[in-house]
Amino acid sequence: MTEEGFELRFRGRPSSELTLTLSIDVIRSLERVAQTRDMSPEALVKFYVGQSLRIDLAKLSANQVLETTAQVLTRHLDSEEQVSRILEEIRHEAAI
Repeated sequence: MTEEGFELRFRGRPSSELTLTLSIDVIRSLERVAQTRDMSPEALVKFYVGQSLRIDLAKLSANQVLETTAQVLTRHLDSEEQVSRILEEIRHEAAI
């Protein structure tokens, strides 16, 4: 326990190495940005990958929900036009 009354525990996750070839100017930019965030360039790349991956996975999940919704609506409604209008409304309301 810490003074604040809680303890941080990190779960180790299996990992694998990935080699990337980046241009010198990209590496220099990573180093500059990483320095302003008090991180290593490697940690910054991991942060960027994790952040972008979460966004893309959320979009994939939303698209899967829309596909399932379309299938269910198609079974219950007679008009493809109705299904399309409902899906478009969902996309608009959810800003997908």
